[in-house]
Amino acid sequence: MGVTDSAIPAPGVDQVLLAAPRGFCAGVEMAIKALAWMVRAFEPPVYCYHEIVHNQRVVQRFQDLGVVFVDDITEVPRGRPVMLSAHGSAPEVVAAARAQGGYVVDAVCPLVTKVHHEVKVRAGKGYQIVYVGHEGHEEAVGTMAVAPDAIHRVENVEDVTALPDFAEPVAMLAQTTLSHRDWEGVLEATYERFPDMWMPGRSDLCFATTNRQSALMEIAPRCGAVVVIGSANSSNTRALESLARDAGCSRVYRVNGAEEVPDDLHGVIGVTAGASAPEELVEAVIARLAPRNGVVEVAFTDEDEYFPPPRNLRDLLVALDSCATFTVGGPVSARPTVNDRLVHASDVLATLG
Repeated sequence: MGVTDSAIPAPGVDQVLLAAPRGFCAGVEMAIKALAWMVRAFEPPVYCYHEIVHNQRVVQRFQDLGVVFVDDITEVPRGRPVMLSAHGSAPEVVAAARAQGGYVVDAVCPLVTKVHHEVKVRAGKGYQIVYVGHEGHEEAVGTMAVAPDAIHRVENVEDVTALPDFAEPVAMLAQTTLSHRDWEGVLEATYERFPDMWMPGRSDLCFATTNRQSALMEIAPRCGAVVVIGSANSSNTRALESLARDAGCSRVYRVNGAEEVPDDLHGVIGVTAGASAPEELVEAVIARLAPRNGVVEVAFTDEDEYFPPPRNLRDLLVALDSCATFTVGGPVSARPTVNDRLVHASDVLATLG
């Protein structure tokens, strides 16, 4: 077997500064493990509405195992199991999935669920909602569908200026994966237009997105180049890429995998990963960079957040585990409990198939 491109070290790299936290967030951890359990519980194909997370390698891994990703819930054959992605789905999509008669797992991130709830409550109280989100992003599409007649999507200051003068009270909400720089200018402009607007007591911006951006800022000014691992359709990954450039780093590369890392990097290189990128990709990038003086992990904060899998999936896992224990003749009451918190999604992905 020949040597692959990803195994050829880039010359001249002295050291890698590795941002922490990086990679999978709690919502992605939950969604990936949930889909992996569905793959093991049901005969293929298992369906998933939209990409489970925005990462090419993760999606391909599941496709290889017989998962079919669809962009229209009507493409799911009646009675087949289906998962709804971590980005959240419109209410009518959730209803249509359940009407198909198959086993449905809604793997929406709890932080997105919080925003959906805020939209529903504010719209019900007669507010007009200014929503900061990227056009066409699944999270934004699903959130806006909660109250389509009361929500107005903006992306920049110009969009805020073009909003009508609402007679109703105004609320402001946001896509969870935005960067602070995406948010702050729009927030200021919206306050100027609507100084009495309502905002939630706790920011809509995902703590994991914020943590990864802050960790990157710890290393970017010290690096000759920064490598950001993640897919082009990942909003939080693109935010990291933009943030590194804004920090003054002249060479910033967003890569899907190690084979895309340029071979002329030298000096001190920063490495981070978007919230949908598995740790195995980080390890492969570092192996390609092959820093002469090793890797220094620069920790901004520790993350210990945990989102349990959806309740109906947990119940299914317990039932299957009990059945398997009974079948092999063991005492069901004495079986160990299922504890997915001790299992990392990156390890689950590595063992699939």
